[in-house]
This record gives sequence, structure tokens and C-alpha cells, in this order.
Amino acid sequence: MKNSLTEGSILKSLLTLMLPIMFVNLLQTAYQLIDTFWVGRLGTNAVAAVSIGFPIIFLIIYLGGGLAMAGTILVAQYKGKSDKNAINHITAQTLLLVFTVSIVLSAIGYLLSPFLIKLMGAEQDVFSSAVSYMKISFIGTVFVFTYMVFQSLMRGVGDVKTPMYIVFGTVLLNLGLDPLFIFGYGVVPAYGVAGAAVATIFTQGIAGVIGITLLIRGKHQIQLHLHDLKPDINLIKKMFKIGVPASIEQSTRALGMVIMTFLVASFGTITLAAYGIGSRILSFIIIPALGLSMATSTIVGQNIGAGKIDRAEKTTKLSSFLGFVGLSLIGIIIFIFAEQISAIFIPGEIETIKSSALFIKMMALTFGFIGIQMSLNGAFRGSGNTMISMTLSIVSLWVLRFPLAYLLSMHGGFAEVGIWIAFPIANVVAAIIAIIWFAKGTWKQKKIMDEDKLERGVIDESIIEEGVD
Repeated sequence: MKNSLTEGSILKSLLTLMLPIMFVNLLQTAYQLIDTFWVGRLGTNAVAAVSIGFPIIFLIIYLGGGLAMAGTILVAQYKGKSDKNAINHITAQTLLLVFTVSIVLSAIGYLLSPFLIKLMGAEQDVFSSAVSYMKISFIGTVFVFTYMVFQSLMRGVGDVKTPMYIVFGTVLLNLGLDPLFIFGYGVVPAYGVAGAAVATIFTQGIAGVIGITLLIRGKHQIQLHLHDLKPDINLIKKMFKIGVPASIEQSTRALGMVIMTFLVASFGTITLAAYGIGSRILSFIIIPALGLSMATSTIVGQNIGAGKIDRAEKTTKLSSFLGFVGLSLIGIIIFIFAEQISAIFIPGEIETIKSSALFIKMMALTFGFIGIQMSLNGAFRGSGNTMISMTLSIVSLWVLRFPLAYLLSMHGGFAEVGIWIAFPIANVVAAIIAIIWFAKGTWKQKKIMDEDKLERGVIDESIIEEGVD
């Protein structure tokens, strides 16, 4: 069977995967904006109630996201090998594993919601609403995880359009359900802040059911069989070894954002506002870089599975080049119009605009290095080397960015500018480290998968060796 990701134009393959992934990320950003918009109609306290629980909820989602990524990597490699039985078996085991983990995390999150909200420092007038929102969100964790697995598995076989259509539908549905559940209408009661969580559960539940239905029907390169749901302990262990580093990577990023915010807040409201604006700009820059990273991961995984190591390497180099050039061009434009961009977010506040523009300018000319790092991380993940990707992310944040920001701002005499300086330095140094690691070539030194066929759904232990020992 012809596989377009292991043959033909590499550039076409990258763009074919990257663009729909970017669109999905934009849609998911829109999902959050819609929630914030409708909850905002209830007032400041309502927005605060939703906002205070976001970091914790996303931290839990990131923990499960790494295990789903393990499914992506394994499916991609067996897709490259054209082993449909293995793909179907991995699909069932990924669903079984992530579903089980989601139940456990959901129960823990639900029970600890009051404690976690109190720990976050919620004031009394938002405490009750925040707890209700978080509890309902945790009830729906299983639906979020189910669809996340479906999306990850589809990406593994190179199908990024089907998940995109589903996400687009859920965003449109959420647009109508948010006001319905928040304010109520007819027989539907007004749930207030909790209504946003109810709407999310409803839409994610539908997305999850659609995803499972498509897997059972087997018309999108993967078919879910009941007999494959019997726990395969060896494979589950392998998935944990691949997935846990990815979970740690994503979780430490989320935690790092919280810690950095504490440091920024110590310099006052203007600095906090300037950082908020710069962070939003950075979050938009990450969208194309993330799309390129995920596309690279899928193509590299499939080509390694097909034994085409040279093509995997060429894909990574092209992806890194595109990431550097594309994000550098965007960075130059943002550098030139930094003050005008800042003024859009907070018009008339001259001092804040000046501070945020300085932060944006200092980051902008190093955006290309973010593109390099994320492309290389995508290659490392695709080859099964999630440990390398995790290490690079931890080094970037905890060894470079945060320590530099703290030392320069608190002890270097730079004040808040020291925080701004840390970002471009960390971007450049982290990219150089990633390039050196890639050039060593250890990421592609792995055992080629054995030719043994699946026997009652048991996969040989030699699926992936590098990066999981």
C-alpha cells in the first residue's frame, strides 16, 4: 500500500500535515476564548472562578497527553512498516490505558477540587463557583482524554483532517451551548459559571463518541477490535516508558508558566500586564511551531518504521529550516510593529505599552530558534526518544530561562528587563543544544522492528529501544 509520508515530496508531506494541525490549535484557542467571553457576561468574579482552575485542569490533561503521544509514536512507526494488525492492537491498548488513567485522575481531581482551589488562593466570593466549575470539568476528563487519544492515533497514521472537522464542529456547538447552559433557557436551568464546564463536557462527549465510532467502523486506516482490549502488560509498560517523559515535559512547561508568573508579579502590575501581552504573542507564535513539530513527529515516525532513516533525517532538516526561516520572518515583522501590537491589547497605557514592546522586541528576533528547537523535538519524539525531548525542555525552562530571569532581575540590577533578557538567551542556547544532540545521531540508533507478526495482540519487546531504556 502506497504511503505518501514515506514517498514523494517531503515538503508537501510537511505542509499537508502541518496546516490542519495549526487550524486545530487555532480552533482550540477559540474554544477557550468562547468560554471566557460568555462567562465574562456574569462579571469579574465569574471570570476569576474559571481562570483560577485552568492551570490545574490543563496540568491534569498534560499528564494524560504524554500517554496518548506514546500511541502516536508507535502507530506512526507501525504505519511505516505497513503492519495493520499492530496498529489496531496499539490503538486498543492506548485507549484502554488512557481511559483507565483518566478515571483515576478524574476521581482524584474531583475529590481534591476544594483543596486545590483554596491552595490557589481563591477569595471567598469566587471559591464556590470555582469549585463547581472544577468538579464538573474533572467529571468530563474521561471524554477529553478519549478524544485526545483518537486525535493522536489519527495523527500517527497521517490523518489530520478528520480530527480537524470534528473539532470545528465542537467549536460551533460550544458557541451555542455555552450561553444555553450558563444563562439557561426553557427547561434548561441556568448553571452559571458551571454551565461553561457542562457545555464542554457535552461537546467533548460527542467528539469522543464520534471518534470511537469511527475507530470501530475502521474506515480511517485504524479499526478497533474488542479482542484487542485485553490488557497487554508488555506493551503497556512500553507505552509508559515512552509516554511518561512526554507527560513530564508538558507538565513542567505548565508548572514553569505558573512559577514565572510569580516572579513577574513581584515587579508590580505594569510588569505583569507587559508580561501578559508578550506571553499572548508568544502563544500565537507557538501555534505554527507546534504544527510543524507534530507534522515532523509523524513523518519521522513513519519513515523510521519503514526503515527509511535518511528520509527521516532529511525531513527533520527541512522542518528545522522552515521553522527557522518562517518564524524569523514573523519575528522581524513583530519586532517592527511591537508598540502598535502592544497598544491593541492595552490602548492608552503608555508605560505598559513601552514595557511590553521592549519584551516583545527582545524575544521576536529569536523566534526562529524556537522553530528549530520544536522541529527537532518533534523528530526526537517521532523516533521514540521522548527522554531527549523531555530533557531539552527541562533544560530550556529550568536550567536556562527561569534561573537567568531570577538572577538577572533580582541580583543582576536589570529589574524586570532581566526577565525579558532571559527569554532570547534561553531560545538561542536551547536551539544550539538541540542541534548538537541531533547532529550526534544517537536519536536514529535503534533496533529495526522484528518481523514477527502479532500473536493474539502481543507485540514483541523490540518495538522501540532508543529513548525508553
